Amino acid sequence: MRKEAMPGKVHIVGAGPGDPELLTLRGLRTLEAADVVLHDDLVSREILARTPSTAAIFNVGKRCGRKSTSQEEINALLVAYAGAGFQVVRLHGGDPSIFGRAGEEIRALREAAVDFEIVPGVTAPLAAAAEAGIPLTERHVASSVLFLTGHHAARVEGEDTGSAARRGWPASIPPDTTVVVYMPGEEYTRLADDLARAGLAADTPCLIVSSASTAHAQTLVTTLARLGEAPRLPAPKLLIAGAVAASARARSEDEASVPASQQAD
Repeated sequence: MRKEAMPGKVHIVGAGPGDPELLTLRGLRTLEAADVVLHDDLVSREILARTPSTAAIFNVGKRCGRKSTSQEEINALLVAYAGAGFQVVRLHGGDPSIFGRAGEEIRALREAAVDFEIVPGVTAPLAAAAEAGIPLTERHVASSVLFLTGHHAARVEGEDTGSAARRGWPASIPPDTTVVVYMPGEEYTRLADDLARAGLAADTPCLIVSSASTAHAQTLVTTLARLGEAPRLPAPKLLIAGAVAASARARSEDEASVPASQQAD
């Protein structure tokens, strides 16, 4: 198909953490005007339902253990569809600029001289903190927030990305910092060891949030010392570590919220 009546453009849009009501108004308007949508695997069906019935929709998500579209293929599709005159929405989960691949897509679009815009979205820690009823910063307790990722692309083929240093983590984390770990994986013991080496105390409160903002949301409260024993909640999930997590409410899919003190016992 080809549509050359008007110049094509790529809109890099953040879909938010899952709840369609957390999609921004600008994101919704952009999605409703799309000719082509290339979306992450975690973008909810409720959000995809907002696309026009005439739009071509492609799942280009990347999930561990599954065959996925390569980033080079995604870049080529963006350039090709925009070059053919289409309004293309590249729909990222959360915010496209945080631990996504928007940077690679932006470079490809610039190199191809393709017009683009970025529409920010609600990133997962904001929804996770809201789910647990806590702030990410608080006077006298947490004056900064540090975003980290438990997964990092290898810079060299065969390189071990498991160590904190090779994931790009700092060697030292100030005690008044809220630490957020996107994609923490399942190796909680190693994660706890890395955070301890960076200066976090054994009794640092830790909050794990799964599927924030959705009907399947779960939260679990523990401490850094006991993180390795914590149940493995399903992905997508993240870890929030720091004093602000002490008052988080814990909730599973089939139980009412219980006090954090009971969950940590």
